[in-house]
Amino acid sequence: MITPGTVSYSAAAVLFAALALLLILGRTSQVRGRVFMLAAVVSVVWAAAQAYVAYGRSFPVAGVFASEVLRDGLWLVFLLQLLGGERGHTVPASWRYGVHALWLVTLVAGTVIFTIGPTVTDPRAFAPWLIMGLFALSLVGLVLIEQLYRNVRPDRRWALKFLCLGLGAIFAMDVYLYAHGLLFRQIDPDIWAARGAVNAIAVPLLAVAAARNPVWSGEVFVSRQVVFYTTTLTAVGIYLLAMAVGGYYIRIYGGSWGTFAQLVFLLGAALVLLVVLFSGQVRSWLRVFLAKHFFTYKYEYREEWLRLTNAMSETRDGIPLRERAMFALSGIMDSRGSGLWLKTNGSYGPVAGDLAGAAMPTELADSEFARFLNERQWIVDLDAQRGRPIDKVPVPSWLLQMEKAWLVVPLLHGGEMIGFVVLGYPQMPQTLGWEDYDVLRAAGRQVASYLAQEEAASALAESQQFQAFNRLSAFIMHDLKNLIAQQSLVVRNAARHKDNPEFVEDAIATIDNSVQRMTALLEQLRRGEGGASERTDLHKLCTDVVTRRAEETPQPVLHCGDGPIEVRVEPTRMAMVLGHLIKNAQDATAGSGHVDVKLAVDDSQAVIEVEDTGTGMAAAFVRQRLFRPFDSTKGSKGMGIGAYQAREFIRSVGGDINVASQPGVGTTFTIRLPLAVREEAN
Repeated sequence: MITPGTVSYSAAAVLFAALALLLILGRTSQVRGRVFMLAAVVSVVWAAAQAYVAYGRSFPVAGVFASEVLRDGLWLVFLLQLLGGERGHTVPASWRYGVHALWLVTLVAGTVIFTIGPTVTDPRAFAPWLIMGLFALSLVGLVLIEQLYRNVRPDRRWALKFLCLGLGAIFAMDVYLYAHGLLFRQIDPDIWAARGAVNAIAVPLLAVAAARNPVWSGEVFVSRQVVFYTTTLTAVGIYLLAMAVGGYYIRIYGGSWGTFAQLVFLLGAALVLLVVLFSGQVRSWLRVFLAKHFFTYKYEYREEWLRLTNAMSETRDGIPLRERAMFALSGIMDSRGSGLWLKTNGSYGPVAGDLAGAAMPTELADSEFARFLNERQWIVDLDAQRGRPIDKVPVPSWLLQMEKAWLVVPLLHGGEMIGFVVLGYPQMPQTLGWEDYDVLRAAGRQVASYLAQEEAASALAESQQFQAFNRLSAFIMHDLKNLIAQQSLVVRNAARHKDNPEFVEDAIATIDNSVQRMTALLEQLRRGEGGASERTDLHKLCTDVVTRRAEETPQPVLHCGDGPIEVRVEPTRMAMVLGHLIKNAQDATAGSGHVDVKLAVDDSQAVIEVEDTGTGMAAAFVRQRLFRPFDSTKGSKGMGIGAYQAREFIRSVGGDINVASQPGVGTTFTIRLPLAVREEAN
């Protein structure tokens, strides 16, 4: 027989089945997503069993009861996962264990009783104490939903509000059903039938929530104040009891309109309860009330410190540090808005927040108000300054005219105010005491340290970019200086040897080499410091460089065996490095001395030695000054970066360079590079 209960629960079963199918096809890897999917599947079984019973068919009462409790239990597990994150560490252990114990004990006890106890044909004929267990599960579900919505970060409420509304409707209907059952010691069939429709209506809301949270990755920060939990639970229980008693008397004394008036009254009262639970002002008032009457200190400092640290150090959500700083400070006072001013170019300008915008004025760093905050380090109450203040503070007129502005918190770091935060009015009016000022002052210093660190990191990154550019420019200028020296030598000798064909041929070769090197320099400048390495034969490269440097005395002599010795380097830059070392050896050696270039293979490395019999260098000079950039012994003729450039390049390709020198004896530069064959084999 088709009844309203059959239709309502069948609709719920179909919609839950569609939701479960979507979740299964989504294949989420998150624990929370899997629990959500399992709860939807069990809800399908529960709704189908209820529809089957409503159709008038016989069904084991133990199975109906088990599906009822298991559905509630899985939704509670899912809410605990959302409240506590993936591991549930931020939800008190007593709460986690208590919730799990409640639904597991109810499940086992009811199933055993209905299995081995007296036969019961109507699954709605639950014993009063079992109804009490189901009522407690539903009530705990409402409390967890309220805590979830209250503790989620404001910018994440958009993603979770439909989940809270959907599950809230399901648990609220269950609370009403079982509260009525406790009052009249039986389950009302009309309310029981209507519950299926309420569940069906809630499914689209859960589907929207699932679409907005594909992996359920939103973190929720939960307070550990057990008093707040128990107070909320007690208040909800008292309210529901009063609501049930009121509905009972309306039904008895309402005459023919009694049932209608009772339903309207109870549903209206439930709506009022939901509005209160989701009201920020009520929560703020309750928090202030508890702090005044139940605690010696207003703040739980450990929780406040951890919350502030988490808010400032958490970067997974992609929220900029400046906005997280405002959220952290405004969260302490329950402010409905905030603005951040930071010091830039001699003034404090608005950089973030809904109280700060492009039209907001800036405050000069040397203004009377800025100096006052920097010196006194006060938290300024703008309300007090708008009236008749006991302590007059030089607050600028533009700040007093901001209708939403309430407090000014200076951000002090290293004895200097790097900015200030303007907090908006709280959800409920508060009287500030010494604890409020101390907490805000300490939090302001902590926030300032994070902001100063971010500013320093940004300045360092910018400085490193300029340093890299300047170093590249210096290297290129050094190479251009050498090329200009070659061209100058050609120009000086042109007037005397211009009719000599051999000179003309050498000049063209020199110019061609200079053009190639300058082209390579331009390409290097375009790409940055790093060039493209390629397989290079050091035997051929050393021969070419020694041949070019043979124009000056003492002429270098190459010592090497036959056959190629290949490494992976940028050949142009490698030739410049080797040419620079040979030129320095020639400059330091008299014409009667000698400069030898030796090429060999040692194990898996190619070894190049540039040895001279020149003036040599002291050990202290080699250790402290040789590879220091822009430190030259050639006066205005040198830039002091040749040796530094050579070492940096050799190290960039996996090699190294060593120096052995003795004054009056000579110097040997040793370059070691990994062989190309060995490198590719690895």
